[in-house]
Amino acid sequence: MFNSRMPAPEDLPSSKQLVRSTIIAAAAAAAILVTVVLPSEYAIDPTGVGSALGLTAMGEIKTQLAEEAEMDRVNATVPARPATGQEDSSLTDWIVRQFGIASAHAQEAERQDEMSVTLQPGEGAEIKLTMTKGAKANYAWTANGGKVNFDTHGDGGGENISYEKGRGVAEDSGVIEAAFDGNHGWFWRNRTSAPVTLTLKTDGAYTDIKQMM
Repeated sequence: MFNSRMPAPEDLPSSKQLVRSTIIAAAAAAAILVTVVLPSEYAIDPTGVGSALGLTAMGEIKTQLAEEAEMDRVNATVPARPATGQEDSSLTDWIVRQFGIASAHAQEAERQDEMSVTLQPGEGAEIKLTMTKGAKANYAWTANGGKVNFDTHGDGGGENISYEKGRGVAEDSGVIEAAFDGNHGWFWRNRTSAPVTLTLKTDGAYTDIKQMM
């Protein structure tokens, strides 16, 4: 068994050295906060380093999409459905809710839809599918030559989820699998200087498709 020698007093850091090390560590942490964390997370770039490294743009995407998603959730608290010629699908949804048809049967009800909406500069729009937990729907949307910011998300029963977000995107496609019973779909915003017409095609296990107001 070895006995370690006690360090000599002259080998230990002095109080002045400890204070200096603490100050250096605090300054380094503050520098990282100002040059990396604030630009990339909150689009706050007081030094300009974040812009040079491309971090500020990342932060702008996060904050902008977060704001738009919040607006979407607020607007969705009082949904209004425009006339789409799909009253029969609303009836099916009502029957599912009122008489407790099993989720498995609702998921088996395959349907196809296509919707278009034109967004003026700065305008946003939202289209959602009514789905049960575990149901899947294929989708493909295009901005028809333009580009938009988007947030693919869902809400219902006090739950919210964001599946995917993007900025300056011309088109997207894939599969939505509902994480819970509720409305699942897309929010788009046109940040360009010209009108953009969005076309959405869907097919799968959902009981309704509606544009939220």
